[in-house]
Amino acid sequence: MYNLISKTIDLGGDRTITLETGKLAKQADGSVVVKMGRTMLLATVVSAKEAKEDVDFMPLSVEYREKFASFGRFPGGFLKREARPSDYEILVSRLIDRALRPLFPEDYHADTFVTVSLISADKDVMPDALAGLAASAALSISDVPFHGPISEVRVARVDGHYMINPTFDELERADIDIMVAATLDNVMMVEGEMDEVSETEMLEAIKFAHEAIKMQCLAQIELAKEINKEKRVYEHETNDEALRERIKKELYDEVYKAAKNNQGKHERTEAFEQIKTTFTEKLQAENEEEEVNETHISRYFHEVQKEAVRNLILDEGIRLDGRKTDEIRPIWCEVDYLPAAHGSAIFTRGETQSLTTVTLGTRLDEKVIDQVLIQGTEKFVLHYNFPPFSTGDARPVRGLSRREVGHGNLALRALKRMIPDGEENPYAIRVVSDILESNGSSSMATVCAGTLSLMDAGVKIKKPVSGIAMGLITDKDSGKYAVLSDILGDEDHLGDMDFKVTGTKDGITACQMDIKIEGLSYEILAKALDQAKEGRMHILNKMLETIAEPRADYKPHTPRIVQISIPKDMIGAVIGPGGKVIQDIQEKTNSTITITEEGGFGVVDIFSENQEDIEAALAKIKGIIEVPEAGKEYVGTVKSIMPYGAFVEILPGKEGLLHISEIEWRRLDKVDEVLKEGDEVKVKLLDIDPKNGKLKLSRKVLLPKPERNKEQQ
Repeated sequence: MYNLISKTIDLGGDRTITLETGKLAKQADGSVVVKMGRTMLLATVVSAKEAKEDVDFMPLSVEYREKFASFGRFPGGFLKREARPSDYEILVSRLIDRALRPLFPEDYHADTFVTVSLISADKDVMPDALAGLAASAALSISDVPFHGPISEVRVARVDGHYMINPTFDELERADIDIMVAATLDNVMMVEGEMDEVSETEMLEAIKFAHEAIKMQCLAQIELAKEINKEKRVYEHETNDEALRERIKKELYDEVYKAAKNNQGKHERTEAFEQIKTTFTEKLQAENEEEEVNETHISRYFHEVQKEAVRNLILDEGIRLDGRKTDEIRPIWCEVDYLPAAHGSAIFTRGETQSLTTVTLGTRLDEKVIDQVLIQGTEKFVLHYNFPPFSTGDARPVRGLSRREVGHGNLALRALKRMIPDGEENPYAIRVVSDILESNGSSSMATVCAGTLSLMDAGVKIKKPVSGIAMGLITDKDSGKYAVLSDILGDEDHLGDMDFKVTGTKDGITACQMDIKIEGLSYEILAKALDQAKEGRMHILNKMLETIAEPRADYKPHTPRIVQISIPKDMIGAVIGPGGKVIQDIQEKTNSTITITEEGGFGVVDIFSENQEDIEAALAKIKGIIEVPEAGKEYVGTVKSIMPYGAFVEILPGKEGLLHISEIEWRRLDKVDEVLKEGDEVKVKLLDIDPKNGKLKLSRKVLLPKPERNKEQQ
């Protein structure tokens, strides 16, 4: 038997969310089912009872998975079962992780696994907007220490009105689409895309989302009270307070001085490491009989390093590389660096560098999407690669990381609304950013390099996009804070916020924000957005000095696409039985041809590296779709010879009879006196039989009529 406990959240407009526990997965430390419409998510949390030795971080693993059975579908592929997580599932997992991770106690180090599964799906309910709520609810009712609850919602602006958790159809009309995670009091995470909105509009959307989140947090608090499970007692850290005080006393000034030296990333890292090594050796010399605890030394040294760097910024306004708080690192750009690529660019800002390429392809190259609730193709894709050498790490490449998927998705969202549609862009586009150096905000370097490479390729983007990463240093006791533009990797690691903003000269196109502290005011957030705008404009101007607008034409070696529309009822004729006709055209013209149905028409793309081949393929297709017209002249091919005449193909698949009496003015005994199979012959279409559509042709009417001699007269 089971004891079901539930809470209901009213979203308004007959929409509700229900939280249930006590029925499923009762052996987990916490499990909750979240329902909205016919959508159901099962969230579970299990945390190890003991922490591993020498672990001083939070080993949290978050998995979001969608079951194809939840929507009555079979998975694709040979095995017909769910396999590795899709990019979409990874992105949703990251959204949950980024909101939960800061809310575990700093000294809690047990392996913790949060799993959220879509077990029933509704085509009108987007499940990713409920996943964070489900995960938080499972943690809140468990005995796992957690400074929540939180919830996540999607806020969209549709037809000028903000709405929470819109449907798929509503989202297609939205000019703002962001996911917001927050506790009852503080915003924790924001990620989304927009149609060039202002900083004020974005803040409004975040505030609107937070009001809805508060209700969802209160429901979780009520559910947890009813469950009334005590949080576990744990001791995952042992500390040596005397050592902590000694390290701060002896090393703070040295660390402060090293932070102020305005060194490069590797020189600064070596300087900090040398301070720690020297102290460790000194301590070991004092205690020859026993090994020093290097874990404690590293932990306390990191605390000193964090305090020194933050104080340097707050007290003197000096950053690790000597910049002012709103200063952008030196930038240099170059386009057309790779001569064989369709488009390429290098974007370098300080010690961060992206080499980005653009490849243009056909509809056959479009990304196929086969998710539980979303199927189709994606015309624009962006991939981000972060090899170990970019940070000077000596380790092998081990496949695609979740971080690479997330950073690539952010850059994709920044650029995708600026990619032209229809005739302005017949190509499938793949942008690939390879990070060659990294010290802060390589995803924003990807956005900038992506813009440059698209313009270099001749893609007529609507407007260029730039991006910047903002940081924050705060001191609760004094109330001091500093907003940092174009943050370094160390400033991200030691700071309180990582806020990435992308946009054109006219507004924001995407953002991603992670907050690591409680109590971030909207006043500080507004300042960060305004300062980000100034930084974006500075970066954009530097980019435009390299290339101001898309090239007038594609590169000479870029394969060309010609796109035409044909009547819907002619699609079958162009394809032919079993694809015979279209395959024959492709083979004879050395081209690639795709046909799709859009808006009641057939859209034909002809793709080839040779313009003559495109024109040849185009002529054949136009011939197929052309309707024979009485009185019009054609150049046809003799297909067969009969005693009474010749059958001539005047258009692909359209033959007419050239009667023996219509070949020449003189009387012929046999057709082959003049014509044979395979001959090209100019004819005129005299008539089309209205009953059977047969074509009556004449050759002689196009020949000079012989004069009659007097005897004939």
